[in-house]
Amino acid sequence: MEKFKNYGEVLYDEPLKKYTSFKTGGPANVLLIPKTESDLIESIKICREKSLKYVVLGNCTNVLVDDNGFDGIVIMLKNTLNDIKIEDNYLTAQSGATLKQIANRACEKSLTGLEFAHGIPGSVGGGVIMNAGAYDGEIKDVVESVRMLDDNLNIIELKNSEMNFGYRKSIAQENNYIILSAKFKLKEGSSDEIVSKMEELSKRRAEKQPLELPSAGSTFRRPEGYYAGKLIDDSGLRGFTHGGAGISEKHCGFVVNKNNATSKEIKETIEIVQKVVYDNFKVKLVREVKYI
Repeated sequence: MEKFKNYGEVLYDEPLKKYTSFKTGGPANVLLIPKTESDLIESIKICREKSLKYVVLGNCTNVLVDDNGFDGIVIMLKNTLNDIKIEDNYLTAQSGATLKQIANRACEKSLTGLEFAHGIPGSVGGGVIMNAGAYDGEIKDVVESVRMLDDNLNIIELKNSEMNFGYRKSIAQENNYIILSAKFKLKEGSSDEIVSKMEELSKRRAEKQPLELPSAGSTFRRPEGYYAGKLIDDSGLRGFTHGGAGISEKHCGFVVNKNNATSKEIKETIEIVQKVVYDNFKVKLVREVKYI
């Protein structure tokens, strides 16, 4: 384990609830925070050579970590690998940069196209993997190209058309590629109009979503022909509570940490909702949240 110290900050038995948006999760045996792309690649090589269990996490906003923690190496890109560069109408960001950061940087340069991403709490890496979207935009609308690590840790770069973007999916998700950076093609715009749009979307988000409670955002994918939140509401689950977890009163599509919930209670809440909705409407709700 000492070898990891060559590739970033190393913390032992580090509680992951300090980092996750759900504010739950037990400790990681080792938490590694790499400072450079090469640190990330070399640390993964060590894990593979020594057959160590590992997982790479971004901003930890779409994951539910087990109460027992992770028996292995967590490589976390939160607050690191977050360099952002702008040249002409192109913005290039490393995977650890947040979507809010790149939206703000684009705004500073009067570049439009990323306003929708301003309120999405994830990182560039997670956003690309999931083809994150909100209101009137998706990542696929603005991505020019993506640099990734393939299965053999080769650096590959794919154009937008090669990314197989779809609703909350991409080729990176299908093949477990690790995002290194993404290049976004934006348009010149008015700084005042960009700010106004971001403020409007932030206001709508605050009015409709339970931002005051820990969550992973929308818990379920949108079923074809339906809305997850409406199905949950129509099943009588608005405000449902299970232990410290439950369904938001404000938006039924959100499973939230209401009162010091455990990951187990959140997971059980998700399963209860899936069962009740299926029993009522014969619709299978697929979770967006990734279990670690």
